[in-house]
Amino acid sequence: MLHYVSDLISVSLKFFFLLTPFFVLSMFLSVTKDYSSEKRRLLAWKVVTAALIACMVILLFGRWIFYVFGITLNAFRIGGGVLLFLSAIQLVGGAAEKVKNKSSEVESDIAVVPLAIPVTVGPATTGALMIFGADANSICSLLIYTGGLLLAHTALFFILRGSDFLQKILKHQGIVILSKLTGLILSALAAEMIFTGAKGFWLQ
Repeated sequence: MLHYVSDLISVSLKFFFLLTPFFVLSMFLSVTKDYSSEKRRLLAWKVVTAALIACMVILLFGRWIFYVFGITLNAFRIGGGVLLFLSAIQLVGGAAEKVKNKSSEVESDIAVVPLAIPVTVGPATTGALMIFGADANSICSLLIYTGGLLLAHTALFFILRGSDFLQKILKHQGIVILSKLTGLILSALAAEMIFTGAKGFWLQ
């Protein structure tokens, strides 16, 4: 039982950082600077719900892309790892600020686009989720991944819901620093994906 709990916590943390929560928070605060607190809370619910639905679809059905296009899992690990590493570089290098400035000009409903997709669930996150889904070779592991997604999105919801409070406490600079730390963790996850894929090719 403890083994499953440990796996659930580990998967939840991985998914949490894959969602780049502090970058999402920075974007969320930028595009909702003229919103009331009540409107921000409602938007937070919409963003997290849309992101969770997208992630669940990718996790459960993304594996079929491997079969349709004949892509091996190890090849996708390497490609997804490289993409995730590039995303990590953008977070650490501050390139995300350029995206934030562009997104602040959006005046339509921003819950699904751009906040849920591609800010929360971008190409790198999509690739990683597909790999996790393909690795789920049993009902138990699939349940752990599903539970991890739910926990990660729950944490993201509370971060966005408390955006007013976090903005006062962390200030802009604090959020930027946390985004860069997230980038460092993502780079480690990317390296693990790439090395696992390369090892799989080597042992074939």
